[in-house]
Amino acid sequence: MAVVPELRAQVVSHVQEGMLQAYVDPEKKDTVAIVRLGHVYCFNKKKFTSRKRELEYWRMVNDVKKTLPIAKAARDLLVQVYDTIQFIPKEKDQRKYFKQLEKNLFAQYKPQLKRLNFRQGKLLVRLIDRECHRSSYSLIREFLGKTRAFFWQSFGALFGVSLKGVWEPDGKDKELEDICIQVEHGLL
Repeated sequence: MAVVPELRAQVVSHVQEGMLQAYVDPEKKDTVAIVRLGHVYCFNKKKFTSRKRELEYWRMVNDVKKTLPIAKAARDLLVQVYDTIQFIPKEKDQRKYFKQLEKNLFAQYKPQLKRLNFRQGKLLVRLIDRECHRSSYSLIREFLGKTRAFFWQSFGALFGVSLKGVWEPDGKDKELEDICIQVEHGLL
């Protein structure tokens, strides 16, 4: 059975902010360096069962590269909106703000979204859930109301897209999550 020595008061000196710390025990005149690392990801080398499967994979990589920045922009906008509505006390003024925001969003992102194909549009809905940790349906419902959320869900359902889908990084979205992480870190 290992015995852990009792810790005493220590002096901490930062060599580089957030990266390396040195703990000094004044009695023993001992220094222990501690290096804090970021997340480490391990990915298996991809082995494809067929040429068709390989092409599908690389198509998915390209789709993620095209849609992930839009999903991240949606997350940033959501944070900005939450910060802004805290300072708008009246519900009537909040509705005005949301209508103006919607108008601005359509003007800004409509040309970019029009260039997405059907597959990329479906992927964007899933990536927004990944980035915002909430389904597209719940976001629309919260900001634009139940009626508009129902309309957009029904419109998406006509094309086989569910705005209520949930991101499952350890389930059905495992491969997509791996691709997203690799794209974010510049590995793909």
